[in-house]
Amino acid sequence: MKNIPNERRDFLKKTLAGSALLTVGGILPGFSPKSYAKIIGANEKVRVGVMGVNSRGLALASNYALQPNCEVVSISDVDSRAAEKCINTVNDIQKSKPANTPDFRKALENKNMDALVIAAPDHWHAPAAILASKAGKHVYLEKPCSHNPHEGEMLIKAAKKYKNVIQMGNQRRSWPNVMAAIKEVHSGAIGRPYFVKGWYTNNRASIGVGKETAVPSWLDYELWQGPAPRRAYKDNLIHYNWHWLWNWGTGEALNNGTHMLDLMRWGLQVEYPNRVTSSGGRYRYKDDWETPDTQIINLQFDNNTAMSWEGRSCNGRTNEGSSVGVIFYGETGSLQIGEGNTYTIYGLDNKVIKEVKNDFVIDPRNKMNPSQGLDALHIQNFFDAIKKGTPLASEIVGGHQSTLLAQLGNIAYRSEGTLHIDSTNGHIKNNKEAEKLWKREYQKGWEPTI
Repeated sequence: MKNIPNERRDFLKKTLAGSALLTVGGILPGFSPKSYAKIIGANEKVRVGVMGVNSRGLALASNYALQPNCEVVSISDVDSRAAEKCINTVNDIQKSKPANTPDFRKALENKNMDALVIAAPDHWHAPAAILASKAGKHVYLEKPCSHNPHEGEMLIKAAKKYKNVIQMGNQRRSWPNVMAAIKEVHSGAIGRPYFVKGWYTNNRASIGVGKETAVPSWLDYELWQGPAPRRAYKDNLIHYNWHWLWNWGTGEALNNGTHMLDLMRWGLQVEYPNRVTSSGGRYRYKDDWETPDTQIINLQFDNNTAMSWEGRSCNGRTNEGSSVGVIFYGETGSLQIGEGNTYTIYGLDNKVIKEVKNDFVIDPRNKMNPSQGLDALHIQNFFDAIKKGTPLASEIVGGHQSTLLAQLGNIAYRSEGTLHIDSTNGHIKNNKEAEKLWKREYQKGWEPTI
């Protein structure tokens, strides 16, 4: 843990004690299996089910299975091929086969399951989390926590009513050097921070123009759509392109922007903005893609600070040498958090004052995702919150607040105007057209309720 300030090191010792000090494949250097076994509660496994395992969910299921204090007991996916692949992968890791439960609602009936991990499409995030809460399960919910602002507020009410743990999957909240970087911002390393910019760049291909066709035999399309109003199946929709269609997805702003907006809000120590604007469009290709492929979201706050996020889905030119990141600008310097577990502090003369590189040990056996070891810290924080009452790195109130920043940006874009916001609760003021986008329409019979 070199390069981590003493106070941050002490904090990590307390909040990541014992089981949290794990890589995805075993124990961190200095922690032997024998010493780990002595930790109170180390052998009490948290039993989880995973919903949505085609891509991100497969990575999550693998990561959970790799945790010594966890057992994946159920896999739920509307794609029978994805479910089979994930079940075999998990079985290879933990040497016990999780149940194949295509409908996650059936999995929630299992009294021996402690938590549900949700990595389904965005339109299912909040409704599934609410159903899990009602069933007495804890929830690990991938970002964004909701498809629209109203659902985010419903999640907060659900957690309050059912008193369960709901952790949003903005994993950087648990990455040690990112935590240290935010601590530097808060402690005055760059003076008073007053502006921060974030970005995401990629070079995504066109999704083309889909053709209506028969639903494949391996797909339960009715359950996949779930709470969303029904649309005909097209051959370019599943598995990823739904991100760019408003009926199911939320665009790049919530797909990747949520991560950076969360760091920006965390660093500036703000909750809700007072003013939001957004510009952009679908510029690169003419196809079925509805959300912006190029977008800028600007937000202002009551404490005389502002932030700006830029998304470029179809042009991968990096910003500041990084495809994703944030820069905090302050009165005496700036601080950049890069793609990984790194940060750099610059003076006003642009000279490097301090550079912190990633020193976290990644298990070489993990071939799926190099950040899995870091993400395991977020998972262990989730477990500690369940078993010990440890504060969450990303509880649902903060998760909603960060998700809302991106949602307000999308609403400003779609309503083509400036949003004036009540900074006490994030609600839109005096704009009936924009307020229509606060909620969504649901398929009859699938409406989420608390």
